[in-house]
Amino acid sequence: MDGFPILSVITFVPLAGALAIGVLPARYARPVALGAALLAWIASLLLLIGFSVGRGGLFQFTEEVSWIPTFGIKYKLGVDGLSLLLVVLTTTLSWISILASFKPIQTRIKEYMISFLILEVGMIGVFLALDTFLFYIFWEIVLVPMYLIIGIWGGANRIYATIKFVLYTLVGSLLMLVAILATAFAFQAAHGGNWTGAFDYETLRAYATSGGGFAPSLQLLAFGAFFLAFAIKVPMFPFHTWLPDAHVEAPTAGSVILAGVLLKLGGYGFIRFAISLYPDAAHTYAPAIIVLSLIAIIYGAIVALVQPDLKKLVAYSSVSHMGFVTLGIFIFGQQGMQGAILQMVNHGLITGALFLLVGVIYERTHDRTIAKMGGLAARTPVYIAIFGFFVFASAGLPTLSGFVGEFLTLLGTFAFSPWAAAVATFVMILAAAYMLWMFQRVATGELSDFLRGLGDHLTDISPVEILTLAPLGALVVVFGLFPGILLDIMSGSVMRTLADVGSGTAIAIDPIFVAGALGVLVAVVVIRVATLPAVRQAVASESPA
Repeated sequence: MDGFPILSVITFVPLAGALAIGVLPARYARPVALGAALLAWIASLLLLIGFSVGRGGLFQFTEEVSWIPTFGIKYKLGVDGLSLLLVVLTTTLSWISILASFKPIQTRIKEYMISFLILEVGMIGVFLALDTFLFYIFWEIVLVPMYLIIGIWGGANRIYATIKFVLYTLVGSLLMLVAILATAFAFQAAHGGNWTGAFDYETLRAYATSGGGFAPSLQLLAFGAFFLAFAIKVPMFPFHTWLPDAHVEAPTAGSVILAGVLLKLGGYGFIRFAISLYPDAAHTYAPAIIVLSLIAIIYGAIVALVQPDLKKLVAYSSVSHMGFVTLGIFIFGQQGMQGAILQMVNHGLITGALFLLVGVIYERTHDRTIAKMGGLAARTPVYIAIFGFFVFASAGLPTLSGFVGEFLTLLGTFAFSPWAAAVATFVMILAAAYMLWMFQRVATGELSDFLRGLGDHLTDISPVEILTLAPLGALVVVFGLFPGILLDIMSGSVMRTLADVGSGTAIAIDPIFVAGALGVLVAVVVIRVATLPAVRQAVASESPA
């Protein structure tokens, strides 16, 4: 594949599909969208085949074209083990989500498929961009189609959920843009006003870890801005409150992509940009982030335990599971980092499947209340068997992929702090409790009066629905039995990232900075408490009853 722009092909084939849908009659929207997503997926598999594992975390298949030469901004793409895994995850979940949308989406089909394909362009671009300005462009592209997917094809309170989603995400991304520009200005100032490389990720990374690096004050502020953008996307406690609303109101495929890929943008951003460009600040912030991660792990599990709604239960489980990702990243150890990346991939597969399964039963019942679903095993045995498989995978059953990522994260955490590992291990028991209790309530017992009243409408899972779940189930088994497949691919990226952060030391923070940071935190909390009820009240009149 030397000389062939395969990364651009993977990125922009969905865009070509979206343009084709725009000019073709609506009846072609579904097959064209699925075809474009499948082509991108096949190209990503070819990329996987051609990827060289033994190149020590170096970027491969690099494409570079001058874009805005005055400021040294380039169209630059590249792939390493970390981004390769997430690109393949994205292309896999994209075609599955589009196929799963064929029956549920019956209005404005062209617009929906175009939005979904443009969303795929943005997600793939984020994982491949090696120019910080280009990375920001792709990061923002993701926001618009997801806003449309939730806002147009979502549930009854979709307006509130989309406004909340956009406000949270936009605040973080705009601060990240400021940090990107500040970093570029600092770089060019240190190089005699020369803008060459000021936005180039590899150049900035080499400068940041070469022994000189950026000034401590810039690192603290820029890392803080990147942290806010990525923490909202993960989402970390206390920036998580947009997630349950977005999941509940999103259509099924939107929830799959939101949990399966969009949350991974935050974890990827931490590994790729935040800790590699600002290693001193990463060490400074790490203790606080570890504490927030442990809070998220506990909080997500406890809140999931009491949820009456299937979708909200899975959404809050994501808060808990993604807490393992940030915990594994910021203990700065090999096992923890490997566990974090495995957790990102495995969470995408398992939670994406769980949202698909919730969508299957919602299509038949138009309800997600756990208390109404009792006795499903009697009427939908195949559905319950598949549902049970992914429930056990999410609960961390050994030999399934959900176990491996959490185990490695706990192993790395134990070396860092046995107390932190003990807390995280206790939450794994809670995870089994809320998942298995939910499954017991919906699967066993007599058929509920609500389900009995549906009559012939309550049918078992269809062959097409099984087709959307079969690839995910196969990958869950394969990665559970042979996690070395993923570990080998990511090994070079993990070691290079740890070498980057290993070049840093914690910064002695000025009390004035601490006071300012606390002031900003208090302001964020006050604004959040003061405005969100107002937002809900303001949009209530626009939401359908």
